[in-house]
Amino acid sequence: MAVREERAVEEVSASCCEESSVTRRAVRQGEPARIGILGGTFDPIHYGHLIIAEEARFQIPLDRVLFVPAARPPHKPDVYICPAHHRLRMIELAIASNPAFEVSTVDLYRPGPSYSLDMIRLLRQECGPRAELYFIMGMDSLAGILSWHEPARLLGLCRLAVARRQGYRADLSALEAELPDITGRTTFLDTPEYGVSSSDIERRVREGSPIKYLVPEAVEDYIREQRLYRNGTR
Repeated sequence: MAVREERAVEEVSASCCEESSVTRRAVRQGEPARIGILGGTFDPIHYGHLIIAEEARFQIPLDRVLFVPAARPPHKPDVYICPAHHRLRMIELAIASNPAFEVSTVDLYRPGPSYSLDMIRLLRQECGPRAELYFIMGMDSLAGILSWHEPARLLGLCRLAVARRQGYRADLSALEAELPDITGRTTFLDTPEYGVSSSDIERRVREGSPIKYLVPEAVEDYIREQRLYRNGTR
């Protein structure tokens, strides 16, 4: 990460990293907390991310949901990603109205690829051994979890909260054979269908199509003001 971008990330995230949140107070006081973790590039964040986070918070239920933007996802080595400070700012704008939502920059500063295992390990250290961590993902991610970096170790650090999606299914028998007790450590979520992806939103911006009602209004304004995703490039 360039020095200028890193400084921008630090400035934007300063208010998000204070130890004044309900979750961190609970951890410091030794009380167990249920914390959801939603990772990704968030390029850009959209209502689909917010829907799955809120449904996980309600259905499990969770005390807090952390949005954890990745610096460099290992499965996208050749894809240009919008600078971190822009993605971080859009998350902050999107979650501002929900007191249970919070940004974590734990995955933006560390070197190397953004493996989920490393991110969860760092959050486990921050939140303490008594916190229950729920890694929020879609059914498509669960179906491909065996291709992830050391999935067995990942499962030992957290539980999974998996949103069911039409057209996607996971072979639980095959997963259980490779990752014993994965079924017992997984909570399945029923969430409203949202068929728009971040890449769809980027394409619509390039084409000059509206993105109103696909992203929060503050995010839409930020994309327009910063001229993100225009001219066929990210």
